[in-house]
Parts: sequence; C-alpha cells; structure tokens
Amino acid sequence: MEFTTGGRLEVHITRADVGKRVSVRRLSGVGEGPERFTDTVGVLTSWDNGVLSVTRRTGEIIRITEAALVAGKTVPAAPARRRSPATSAPELDRVAARGWPPVESEWLGGWQLRASAGFTRRANSVAPLGDPGLPLDTALEQVRSWYAQRSLPAYIQVSTGAQGTQEDLAAGLDRRGWTREVTAETRTAALAPVGDLDADVSRVALTRETDAQWLARYRRSGEPGPEVVAVLHGGPSVWFASVPDEAGGAAAIGRCVVDGRWAGFAAVEVGPEHRRRGLATAVMAALARKALDEGASAAYLQVETDNHDARALYDRLGFVTHHHYHHWRAPQGGPS
Repeated sequence: MEFTTGGRLEVHITRADVGKRVSVRRLSGVGEGPERFTDTVGVLTSWDNGVLSVTRRTGEIIRITEAALVAGKTVPAAPARRRSPATSAPELDRVAARGWPPVESEWLGGWQLRASAGFTRRANSVAPLGDPGLPLDTALEQVRSWYAQRSLPAYIQVSTGAQGTQEDLAAGLDRRGWTREVTAETRTAALAPVGDLDADVSRVALTRETDAQWLARYRRSGEPGPEVVAVLHGGPSVWFASVPDEAGGAAAIGRCVVDGRWAGFAAVEVGPEHRRRGLATAVMAALARKALDEGASAAYLQVETDNHDARALYDRLGFVTHHHYHHWRAPQGGPS
C-alpha cells in the first residue's frame, strides 16, 4: 500500500472505474492512529446508492459506504507468478472442465450446464466459460429450471483473483441472494519437477480404469454409482494410480488427466494408517512421469481452501495458487 496516515489521503476512483482492480482504504473504527483504517485490494464490482462493493481475490465481497471511504486508486492486475506455467484463468477453467466432465451437459450460450446425479459440485454446476448470450436474470432463471428438472440445487462455479476472472458475476449473484458455499484454489506447477521428485514409484501401479480397491479408498463417495465411475473415467487421457496395502486394498490412490500440455491431478488419497510414508508424493511423481511421456509440460489441480493437509502437500511439491473458484448456490424459492 502507498497510503500513509501521515500523508494526504485522496479518493481517485469514481463510478466509472467499476470493473477495474482498485486499492481502497476505509474507516473501520474509532480512535487515533492507523488502527482506524482497513485496506482492501480487489475488483470494484459496483457503486450504487452510496455503497461500493469490492470483490477480493478470494471471492469475499467487501461493502464500503462512501462516508467510510478515505482513499482509493486503480492498480495494475496482480503479476503472474514466475514459478508457474504461463496461462490465463479462462484457459485453466476450460481445461479443468474437460478434465472433470459431467454425465450430462447442455450449453446456454457460453455457459455449460453440468449434471451428474449430485456427485461433486464441479460436475453438478454451471461452468461459465463464456457469455450466456442472455441478460443475467434470464440466464439464471433458465439455470434454476434446468437443475430443478433434475432435482438438483442450482450452482454456478465462479472464478476470481486473476486476469479475466468473473468478479462481476460473483457480485451479481451476491446481489440476487445467491450464497457462496465453497471456495477452492486452482493451482499450477511445472510438471517436470513433480516427475523428478525423490520418491519410490516402483510400488505405484498405473491403470486406465479404476477397480474396487481404488474406489473403496476414494473418499468423495460412499457406494459409488455409475455416475461416479463415469465422471472419474471421463476426460481426454485419464490415468489412475494406486499403491496396494498388505490386506489387498489400496493404501493410496490418485488420478491424472492429460489434455495437451496440461496434466490435471485429482483424487489423491492416502489411508490414515499409511500417512507420513511418502505415498502421496510417490503417486504424484508416478502420474507426472506418465503425463510427461504423453507430452504434457504443465500441471494443475484444484483444492478446497479448508483442506489444510492437501494444501501443505501441494506447497511442498511446488504448486502455487493461480486463482480461486467458488460455488454459488441459488436461493430457495422465488426469482434468482
């Protein structure tokens, strides 16, 4: 921040800056000193009736009254992390959508409506990969109707925090009473260092299809139905990894889908009794080597922000956050 309490504070933003990335300072309490102020950086998504809304990188929407605003300016987009592959959020969102395909889908302009009998929000939510070609309220009405016909709640997966993300859509859903339920990180890394990890990959078996042991270790479903198998096996080039245990089950599992230069990792699970033995690292390394053999050079994965163990693992493996995504749920009853 360049704002200082000892210098002159000025507001250099107007309603014409809606849609731009801004840095603002607001009054947040009473008393003397810098503790009175709170700084926020994000996209200015609205300025109506004396209230500004700023959507932060994490998807959180901050509302600020004009009376509390003491300084503000537009700022450049956050620089890309040099350690990660060059890409855009729209590219990653499209690749990730192909890598976790739904059982059923329909396009509403550039929005992909996805349904898979409720198995994971990613496969049962709208992927807004472009413009719906309709006014937002009309598009939301059609979304709600489509999911109601399938006895599913209506979700929209919205990205924030990078160039080309969807802060305006997030703010629009917020104003219409939609609820942000889940926040996750889309992370990227160079693929070769993952394949070069010092890990014993000799104990990792790679196959094109899941088996009963793999599915038994997978925590995202109870008794897996056909929709689970269909989503897991969908994608351009899918590989499954497993490490057998002494009882004939799977001590650890993982999934990778190769799509051009991208290798997408998911479903990396290790049984509680087998943790701290390097199995997750071995699974990632084995899958990465297979993806490198198929010509991939970049890696991505998606991890929920409250999955602290997984995030710590991916930190160690060199994955950095590119942007966030959130699942917004439609309000029950009434218009969108």
